[in-house]
Amino acid sequence: MPDIQTEKIALSTRDGICPCHVYHPTGNGPWPAVLVYMDGIGIRPAMLEVGERLAGYGYFAMLPDLFYRTGPYAPKNARTVFVDPEQRKEHLEKFMPQLSAANIMSDTQAFLDYLDGRADVQRGGIATTGYCRGGNLSLTAAGTYPERIVACASYHGSRLANDQPDSPHLLAPRIKARVYIGGASEDATFPDDMKQRLEQALTAAGVEHTIETYPAHHGWVLSDTLAYNAEAAERHWQTLTALLAETLKRA
Repeated sequence: MPDIQTEKIALSTRDGICPCHVYHPTGNGPWPAVLVYMDGIGIRPAMLEVGERLAGYGYFAMLPDLFYRTGPYAPKNARTVFVDPEQRKEHLEKFMPQLSAANIMSDTQAFLDYLDGRADVQRGGIATTGYCRGGNLSLTAAGTYPERIVACASYHGSRLANDQPDSPHLLAPRIKARVYIGGASEDATFPDDMKQRLEQALTAAGVEHTIETYPAHHGWVLSDTLAYNAEAAERHWQTLTALLAETLKRA
């Protein structure tokens, strides 16, 4: 893998200043861009590993801290944040509401504008990937910015086909990206009926897509979670890099 460079930037959005971590190979590029939507736990070393590894594969990876609206915060402990009652209550009440589709799709315009302004980012379409809540946001972004996003991945994404008006599956007719969905066999946030609903929506809209179910629990990709599954996590990397190679690098 190539040597990589890292940057931490402060990006202006409609609602404030969003810290973002940027990773890219050493050199002038231009590099194909991947926008990474964090999971519902937040930015921490295990999440940043995703950006670092993407850069190692030759991509320009951008990881925004989507909890910036809450102000500065200490990194969450992925093993306790949803287990300890007090931590869970604070997280669900203070942090998770910040990840509304309306908020993050507004932010995404700023992320895209930033990528447009980088001379070392390849022109044309970008890819998105996301984890847990970020998987939902990755798919939502593909339907919100169809002219910009050519590839979209979601891993253990939550509530991808729900009954709310902002459910990602309702955006299927707008999606032009190639889509990969990696669900978990043990995941109350994306059960079989949601998988079927999403499959039907993407098929009816003519979206090129793959939906797979991994023999794992919700949250298997990130190395610091209780659900981490090394074999499934490597399968995630195989499918993600294949998607990127067949879309971004081909483009």
